[in-house]
Amino acid sequence: MEGTMEELIRVSIDVDFCKGCELCVHTCPRKIIAVSDEINVQGFHPARITDQSKCTSCGLCARMCPDCAITVFR
Repeated sequence: MEGTMEELIRVSIDVDFCKGCELCVHTCPRKIIAVSDEINVQGFHPARITDQSKCTSCGLCARMCPDCAITVFR
């Protein structure tokens, strides 16, 4: 895998599945998930990652997501 750790995507949110429930926002111990100002295809404000470099890939956000919209890479 090429690139430095700072360039790697550690967590990905499928914005089309996200309903903006904010469970991941409140669960993230690093506080790097926020609600987007954009609206997705379902009419919700999806979650977004604010700083990939601070993610520890703990997976709490993915476990908390009721819609399975979050994928964590280690």
